[in-house]
Amino acid sequence: MFTGLIEEIGTVHTIKKGLKSAQIKISASKIMDDVKLGDSISTNGVCLTVVEFTKDSFTVDVMPETMRRSNLKDLKHGSLVNLERALKVNDRLGGHIVSGHIDGVGKIKKIEEEDNATWVSIQAPSDILKYVIEKGSIAIDGTSLTVAYSGLDVFKVSIIPLTKEETTLLHKTVGDEVNLECDMMGKYIERLLLFKEDKKSKSNIDLDFLTKNGFM
Repeated sequence: MFTGLIEEIGTVHTIKKGLKSAQIKISASKIMDDVKLGDSISTNGVCLTVVEFTKDSFTVDVMPETMRRSNLKDLKHGSLVNLERALKVNDRLGGHIVSGHIDGVGKIKKIEEEDNATWVSIQAPSDILKYVIEKGSIAIDGTSLTVAYSGLDVFKVSIIPLTKEETTLLHKTVGDEVNLECDMMGKYIERLLLFKEDKKSKSNIDLDFLTKNGFM
């Protein structure tokens, strides 16, 4: 689990692409302090496992499913990525609960300045937008942000100066893709409401059965 509070901007050192997969080496400094083999690191919002590391870099394997569903497929040497280590149990939860399992990608449609803030409009498919609510939370390339507007085909976020400086969001331009992870609560509620139990497979064992047969 992550919080969506980016710790550091890393730089892609090398990327070796397979037929559908990739192995990516990322240069970093701050997050390397206590890294271990097998650690989870959110990279542009995608939870990836450390398979190798040095004092100033770590390497991850990216499977085909992740390449298909994320913007990691567009990375190249020198690309900047948002990095966050997994949440410690005793840490403050300053953002919101982020799993690192993204729902898909959106596309930046417009970037506008308003005083000290920057508005970013993102176009997203309907299967993602249905979970995006005004004043709700969303992770964009792993960054925890508040939805300021939600429409039929776009949503907007407003970014403060610190977020501009500490993340890659405003290194991007109109037309670039961003990874999106919606607040997981809505997805769980939808699943519970839509799930229909198979009556044929329903067990006949209940409290009445246990009582009648001397188990209680």
